Amino acid sequence: MENLNILVICTGNSCRSQMAEGYLKYFSKQLKINTKVYSAGIRAEGINKKAIEIMAIDGIDISNHTSNTIGEYYRTYISHVITVCDHANESCPAYLKKAKLTHQNFSDPSKVIGSELEIKKAFEKCREEIKLFSFEFLKKI
Repeated sequence: MENLNILVICTGNSCRSQMAEGYLKYFSKQLKINTKVYSAGIRAEGINKKAIEIMAIDGIDISNHTSNTIGEYYRTYISHVITVCDHANESCPAYLKKAKLTHQNFSDPSKVIGSELEIKKAFEKCREEIKLFSFEFLKKI
C-alpha cells in the first residue's frame, strides 16, 4: 500500500479541518491504517476553542494541533487532499491537485449566530458529520 499522507484543507484551519484531522488520526489507529494526517487553511486563524471543546466531549484532544497554511506543505508528499469547504476547494493550489482529491462541504459552525445552545448544537452537528465522513473515507482508501 502506498504511503497515505492526507492533507485536510479549509479556509482558516481553525475548526472543520482540525476536527477532520482529529478523526482521521483517531480512525486510522482504530482501523490500523498507516497514515500521516495534516490540516491547513488558505489562512491560519488559530484553533477554535469551541472545536477543541466539542472534540474533547468525544474523547479526541485537538488542543495541541497547530493552525497552518497550505504553503507550509509545499515540500511534503501528499497522497490525498480533502477539502472541507467550498472556498478551500476552489482555492486548492495546482501542486496539490496531483494528489487524490476529495471534496465534502461542511457548514461552518463558527459562523452560527444564536444562543450558546444553538451554537453548541451547530458544533455537535458538524462534528458528527465530519466523524462519519472521516470513518467512511478511510474505509474506502
